[in-house]
Amino acid sequence: MGRYPTKAAGNRYYESRKNAAEHDERLTSREAAGELLGVSWSSLADYEWGLTKVPVDVVCRMADLYKDPSLLNWYCCKECPICRSEQLSTEMDDIRGIALRLMVDGDTEAISQVIAEIAKDGIISDDEKPRMQEAMKRLDEIGRIISELRLYCQKYLEEDDGDEQG
Repeated sequence: MGRYPTKAAGNRYYESRKNAAEHDERLTSREAAGELLGVSWSSLADYEWGLTKVPVDVVCRMADLYKDPSLLNWYCCKECPICRSEQLSTEMDDIRGIALRLMVDGDTEAISQVIAEIAKDGIISDDEKPRMQEAMKRLDEIGRIISELRLYCQKYLEEDDGDEQG
């Protein structure tokens, strides 16, 4: 993709296409990428310049064509008004980093014990609220790690082209 266009610099859709073009040269031009996505090159330019909201079906096709499942999570977390509050990972570490964080942060047994202790009387009292909020924060973090692991597996378990696994 020749030069780095300043209008699209930092745009998630452009960055995803640019990264995919390293493995599929058809994606170096907007014209070819637009044709593969079923949109005009000018629509793709508008998406990459942030001038037009990208329809969800186009985001799905981009994620598939660019082999970037994290694009779907990014869309859900940043663009979708319904799902913005979801605890999804939008980026992906390597498998070692994910496994280490899951091992360190993923102690669900301790969290389950805290929640069971709080829930045993059927109410969350005022003095239990801080502990419950902390337990929920830890569960949210575990959810993000699991989401990241799912992204990794979607990208590398379903590939048949032998791409390097970072």
